Amino acid sequence: MSNNTEKTTKELAILAAEAAEDKKANDVQVLDVKELTIIADYFVICSGNSEPQVKAIARSVEDKLGEEGIHPQKVAGKDNARWILMDYADVIVHIFLEEERQYYELERLWADAEQILRKGE
Repeated sequence: MSNNTEKTTKELAILAAEAAEDKKANDVQVLDVKELTIIADYFVICSGNSEPQVKAIARSVEDKLGEEGIHPQKVAGKDNARWILMDYADVIVHIFLEEERQYYELERLWADAEQILRKGE
């Protein structure tokens, strides 16, 4: 993503977070993990209160990034909607059902990551 007309990975992560916010996602966070792992530069983490809301958040992210011509390489967990993982290469979006988020505590696992954005606590 070096071309100036394309968004930076940070801008894409923030765009994904805004799409989650549009569907009233809980505690939306963008973590800069590029110094901590080779799997991605940014994690977007959020949660919903019900499986339909989790699915709606995922659709919103997919639609908003799709408008920029960015499509996920892989999406996992859409069927049961307890933890949907959307892999956009350098940006990975984690959309949890609230109970799953509390159980897995990704924010604690990645506590050394710089928090770029946090909304809707």
